[in-house]
Amino acid sequence: MRKIRELDAIDRAIIEELRQDARLSNTELAHRVRLTPAPCLRRVKRLEQEGVISGYHARVDPTAAGRSFEVTVSVEVTVNDQRSLEEFESAVAALEEVVEVRRVFGSPDYILRVLVADVGEYERFQTTKFLRLPGVSRTISHQTMKLVKQAW
Repeated sequence: MRKIRELDAIDRAIIEELRQDARLSNTELAHRVRLTPAPCLRRVKRLEQEGVISGYHARVDPTAAGRSFEVTVSVEVTVNDQRSLEEFESAVAALEEVVEVRRVFGSPDYILRVLVADVGEYERFQTTKFLRLPGVSRTISHQTMKLVKQAW
């Protein structure tokens, strides 16, 4: 097991700056966290090697990408053996409209985040793709009214 080290204030500042803008140059990042460039770069490399920083991603605006209709879906499945759960998880993760899948404790079994263009496209997704997955017994859909906070 990998030893987890306590992050200090500078590590947390580096993470926050990169979370806000992963395209910062090392020089600008160093300036913002009040370090010189060489020790800043060493810290970033260490955070990457330790898995604290696991990658860099583009943040896509769903509206600009034609997927502004966001639905959170609670899913209950009828199966509970490991193989069936793995098959369900693989199938649901392969659906392009599903951008996040969480298996949770208790009920429901899964919570999904689905992005589509509009309510008609969501209805088509539900009836022609999602409800045909093996093991789906019950779903409850919640349309997002407003995104209040998105931090990580």
